[in-house]
Amino acid sequence: MSFTIPEEATSRLNRSELAVPGSNPVLFEKAAASKADVIFLDLEDAVAPDDKEQARKNVIEAINDIDWGNKTLSVRVNGLDTPYMYRDVIDVLEQAGDRLDLFMVPKVGTAADIYALDMLCTQVETAKGRKKAVGFEMIIETALGMQNINEIAAASKRNESLHFGVADYAASTKARTTGIGGPNPMYGVLTDVDGDSPRDFHWGDMWHYAIARMVVAARANGLRAIDGPFGDFSDPEGYRAQANRATILGCEGKWAIHPNQIGIANEVNSPSEAEVNKANRILEAMEQAQREGKGAVSLDGRLIDIASIRQASVMVEKAKEIASGGCRFRDLRPDNRGSFFDKGRFFKELTFVLYGSLLC
Repeated sequence: MSFTIPEEATSRLNRSELAVPGSNPVLFEKAAASKADVIFLDLEDAVAPDDKEQARKNVIEAINDIDWGNKTLSVRVNGLDTPYMYRDVIDVLEQAGDRLDLFMVPKVGTAADIYALDMLCTQVETAKGRKKAVGFEMIIETALGMQNINEIAAASKRNESLHFGVADYAASTKARTTGIGGPNPMYGVLTDVDGDSPRDFHWGDMWHYAIARMVVAARANGLRAIDGPFGDFSDPEGYRAQANRATILGCEGKWAIHPNQIGIANEVNSPSEAEVNKANRILEAMEQAQREGKGAVSLDGRLIDIASIRQASVMVEKAKEIASGGCRFRDLRPDNRGSFFDKGRFFKELTFVLYGSLLC
């Protein structure tokens, strides 16, 4: 490990993130009762210009009056290039209570965008004596934002997550597609001309690079990586496939633009019982190897070593977070340089977690 250790952002369960238009308050109570981990009330793309002011009032009232349970609550403000954004920030922070957790910032292009928003939030919070500092979710949805993604991810202590805004990103890069996420039938390759006949056509994932780059920038700065929307909410299997590939690349959640996508996102971004059991066996095998003075050991015919501990610990930590409903646990993971704080207590408490006991 490098001597430079990324500082982890606030821990939140972020498997599914439900988008709710701020101009449609009839949906607020339904969103609060849903199984989504995070809800963002939208003041940007889902709200027509003539409805911006009323949507802002709706959102402030909803934050103050609705019981959101233990969900993380976010508000997507308008872009920094609009005449709406400053009033979104000021009015929401001045008039809404401390129940608000996050601001979602669209079309972030430079670190200076985040610096400016941080300054404005700090001024309002200080003036109003707010008890809780609001965090930032940042959507990478332009070529400029992708170019500057590393600096954006490191721009503020308020930063918590990076999101991939696929539709606006496609428009910004002038990609030849009109869909919102998902594959494109023209993005693929033919097998060799001298191979079997007829030649096979293999589809590719045109968003692989963008998501992989976002994951690296997020994780290098201790942030969550979240995949954005999939527009065809009548295609649950297509949504599942896109969510699976994002999770495999390192994302820990995905947007839901329709309630029927929430359950799939939660399932895909939750480790299965088999995966957690395997991770537990890896940790137990490595504990035994350490007692015997070994640096590596085999399990089920495969080599496992210290790196395997880190992989398994990620899986187990996620299972603990889900079992707790998203609250923060005592840090039971290996420390950042690979040794355990207290190996005996680690495995005892790990056993409690896997059998469903809550430690918070």
